[in-house]
Amino acid sequence: MKKTVDKTYSGTAADFLSEQSGRSKGKVKDAMNKGAVWIQKSGGKMRRLRKASAAVNPGDRLEMYYDEQLLSRKPPEAVCLHENDHYSVWHKPSGLMSQGTKYGDHCSILRQAELFFTPRREVFPVHRLDREVPGVMLIAHSRKSAAALSMIFQKKKIEKEYRGEVIGNLHQQGYSGKIELPLDGKPAVTDFNILSYDQERNVSMAKVLIKTGRYHQIRRHFHMIGHPVLGDPRYGRGNKNSDGIKLSAVALRFRCPFRKKRVEYSSLPA
Repeated sequence: MKKTVDKTYSGTAADFLSEQSGRSKGKVKDAMNKGAVWIQKSGGKMRRLRKASAAVNPGDRLEMYYDEQLLSRKPPEAVCLHENDHYSVWHKPSGLMSQGTKYGDHCSILRQAELFFTPRREVFPVHRLDREVPGVMLIAHSRKSAAALSMIFQKKKIEKEYRGEVIGNLHQQGYSGKIELPLDGKPAVTDFNILSYDQERNVSMAKVLIKTGRYHQIRRHFHMIGHPVLGDPRYGRGNKNSDGIKLSAVALRFRCPFRKKRVEYSSLPA
């Protein structure tokens, strides 16, 4: 629903949206709290609006993206592994989004991090993980910190280690390989080392390091060479798994731009 407040209206955002949508004020408040309502003041940018009692003025543009199924979801909880003045480190469980969408952000790690700290701290994304993939993530707490950490990713000065189970026998234990196949017209490099092979399941366990961060890079690369990730719901055939995708981001290693020394953060065990 997208509506502009007319010249005759005087009231709160929750009242206006309830009247215009026909939904109860309780449902509107729930949608607002979960990040599904946006407002654009005259000359301003569109932003989320959570405060139900906020006054709206003539000319204000309000948008509500109401998806009952999404709003009813109860997301898994992220775990804070480390925090300092500049950033925090989290274990993101499978099923939790890295960032919200216009339909809401209560199922995102950014929102959970925002609500975790007392007093509240600003949160800024630095990188992302696919919703299905669990693992370690960084969240910045100032624009300056976000810029410094993002630069590390852009300059490929961070080591991102994953563990994945892939279908088939990738040569033998101890084998090291490299996948250099462009994705979306851009260079993409995935290094891997085979840790073990389960002959009964026909599954190889791989340690994976990526030097680039293309969309679904690991999942697409292993699918492209005929060894899709076990349980990947999108890429590959014959790789279904009742326990979900067998890929996790297990470690981040980089030289901290604030402490001026090398740091390593590891995720929780699967």
